[in-house]
Amino acid sequence: MSTRRRETNALCMSRARMVDIQFKDLSYEVQVSKFKYRGTKKQILKGMNGIFKSTELTAIMGPSGAGKSTLLNILSGFQQGQLQGTVEYISSEGKQNWDMYKKQSCYIQQSDNLYGLFTVQESMMMATYLKIGSNATKMFRQLVIDNILETLKLTKVKETKVDRLSGGQKKRLSIALELIDNPPIMFLDEPTTGLDSMASLQCIVALKTLAKSGRTVICTIHQPSAALYQMFDYIYLVVDGRCMYAGTPDDTVSYFAQLGFQCPQYHNPADYMLEVVNQEYGDYSNQLVVAAKEYCQREETSLKVRIMREASFYNEKTKLMLDPPSELIKFKVLLYRYILIIYRDWSVSHIKLLLHFLVAVLLGLLFEKAGKDANKTLNNVGFLLVTSLYFIYTSMIPAVLKFPLEMAILKKERFNNWYQLRTYYAATLVTTLPLQIFFTFIYSAVSYVLTSQPMEWNRFFMFLLIIALTSFISEGIGLGLGAIFNPINGTFFGAITTCAMLSLAGFLILFNHMPKFLYYISYINYFRYSVDGLVQAIYGFQREKLICPSQYDYCHFRIPSLLLEELRMSKSIFWVDAVVLFAWFVIIRIMVYISLKKRLSKI
Repeated sequence: MSTRRRETNALCMSRARMVDIQFKDLSYEVQVSKFKYRGTKKQILKGMNGIFKSTELTAIMGPSGAGKSTLLNILSGFQQGQLQGTVEYISSEGKQNWDMYKKQSCYIQQSDNLYGLFTVQESMMMATYLKIGSNATKMFRQLVIDNILETLKLTKVKETKVDRLSGGQKKRLSIALELIDNPPIMFLDEPTTGLDSMASLQCIVALKTLAKSGRTVICTIHQPSAALYQMFDYIYLVVDGRCMYAGTPDDTVSYFAQLGFQCPQYHNPADYMLEVVNQEYGDYSNQLVVAAKEYCQREETSLKVRIMREASFYNEKTKLMLDPPSELIKFKVLLYRYILIIYRDWSVSHIKLLLHFLVAVLLGLLFEKAGKDANKTLNNVGFLLVTSLYFIYTSMIPAVLKFPLEMAILKKERFNNWYQLRTYYAATLVTTLPLQIFFTFIYSAVSYVLTSQPMEWNRFFMFLLIIALTSFISEGIGLGLGAIFNPINGTFFGAITTCAMLSLAGFLILFNHMPKFLYYISYINYFRYSVDGLVQAIYGFQREKLICPSQYDYCHFRIPSLLLEELRMSKSIFWVDAVVLFAWFVIIRIMVYISLKKRLSKI
C-alpha cells in the first residue's frame, strides 16, 4: 500500500480522538404557553443518567413523545434551553465540556437535506474543500472520497446526481459528507425513517462499521426489526423522560423477565420492550422506575484504558490536513457551488432571462415612441412606473422563497461547522448581484430602444443604475421576509407593502395632492426614489424639447421642465435618489443578515 493510501486510510478510520459522552441528573423543560413569563412549563427529561461510549453503536429508543429526540438534541448541542444537570465529554485528555468538542461532532437530521443538482462525486469534493485544509492535494482529497464511498457502499453511484439516488443512498451520502473531517462523535435522528428493510439494514451496517473504527455513534430509532435491534451495541430506552433500560440487546429479554415480563419466543425484543413500557401488559410504573434507577448507571472507561485503546493511526501530517480551511477559501467554494446551481437550474436563470426579454418587448410595443413623443409624455412616465414596479415584484416575491427552501441545508451545514453564516451570506450576495444586473441590462436594452427613450449613453446608464438598485433592494426585502415569515405570509406581506408603496410613489397621486403626513411618510418609501430617479434620468439634466407630432396643435409637456414641475420633481436631484437607494440596499442587507442570524439561533 502506498504512503498516500495509508495516510488516507488513517484519515478516514483514525482512532485518534475517541470520546465518551456522560450525562448526570439531566433535566429539561420547555414553555408550553406562548406567554413567556406566565405560561406553564412541561418537563421533558427527568433526571436522566447514562454514558455512551466510543466504538459502540448506541440506539436511543422509546415511544413517541418519550423524549428521545430531545435527549439527542441536547447531547449534540442542537437544542438549548432550561437545562439542568451536566454533560461531559471524556477522552484521553480528560473530561471536557461541549465547547471543546462542538467543532468535532456532526448531527445528521432525519430528513436528507442535499442539493439534488450535484453528483455524489461533486458533493463530496466540494465538502472536502469546505472541511479539509488547503494544503491537501486534489489526489489526497479524491482518495479520502473513494475510501469513504467504499466504506458506505456508494462507489457505484459516484457519478449519479443526488436527486436520482434512492432513500437509503441519500441517507448514506448524508453520513459520507460528514465523515470527511473525521468527526469523533456522530448523532443521527431516526436514520432509518422512510427506508425499506434492505436500505435500513445497509444504513445500520454502515453505522456499525463507523462505530467500530473508534467513533461514538448515537442515533434515535423508534421500533427496529429484530435483525436491526441485534446490530446495536447499546440500547438506551427512554419513557416519559426517564431511562427505563440501558444495556445490550442480548440482555433485554432477561432484564424484563426478572421484572416479571417474559418475552414470548420468536417475538421481537424491541417490540416487546415497547409493549411493556406502553402498559399493554399492566401498569409498570413503580416497578420499572425503581429497577431502572440503578440499572441505567454505567461505569466510565478509565483514562488508562482509553489511552491504550487509541491506536497510533494518527499522525501529524494527517492532523495538518484536517485543519479547516480559511473562511476565504470556503467563500470561494460556496461561490462556485451557487454559480453551478444557477447554471444547471434552468428555472433560476433561463426562464427568468426569457421572461425579462418578453416583458421588455411587450412594454416596448405598448409604449412605442413614448420616450420622444411629447403627446405621450405621461404615458412614458407610466412606463417608468411600471418598470420600477415590475422589478420590485419580480425581485421580491421569488426571494421570499430562497431562505425557507435552503433553511434546512443551511441549518445542517452551519451547525456541523461547514462554514460561518457570514460566509454563506456573502456568497449568496456576490452570486445574485451580477445575475440581477444582467437581467436588468437585458430588460433595459430592449425596452429602452423600443420605447424610443433618448439615445444618450449617460441617460441609459442612469436608467440602468436606478433599475438595478431597485432590484437589489427588492430582493433584499424579499430575503428578509423569507427569514422572518413563512413563504405564504411573506409573499402576502410583500404584495401588500408594494401596493402601499405604489400609492405613495408620486404618480398615481401627486405629491401636492397627498395629505401632509402621508407626504412625509413617502420619504421612507424607496419606490418614490426609484420613480423619481427614472424620471430624472429621462427628463432631467436640461433635456431638449420633445417632438410634438404634426397632427397635434399643442403638446403641453413638450418642455421636460414643465413635466418635472407638474410632478413636483423639479427640485429633485438624480444622484441624491441614487445615494438614497444605495443606502436602502446596504441597510436592508444588514437587517436581513441580522434577521437570518436571529432565526437560526432559535432553531
